[in-house]
Amino acid sequence: MKKVLAGAAVLAALAAPAFAWEGQVVACYDKVWVPAKYNTSKTLIMAAHTEWEHAANGQMVQMHYPAVYKENRTLATPGHYVAVKTACK
Repeated sequence: MKKVLAGAAVLAALAAPAFAWEGQVVACYDKVWVPAKYNTSKTLIMAAHTEWEHAANGQMVQMHYPAVYKENRTLATPGHYVAVKTACK
């Protein structure tokens, strides 16, 4: 009888931690990638202007050239993952 009670006590001691760790789901989250953000600025390379040019048939042609800009990009925040709360499956 003592062996049965000792065995039952050992089994209860081994099974107790398993019951202690069972919990309830509180919230679920998904991992979502947020792309990098950049600050951009423009630098004027060539201003807009109008020129007179000679055409192949001997005519004078007025040509308009638009402004030319160079875009400068600097990294504001790098890409990273964010946890977004979603419905549990």
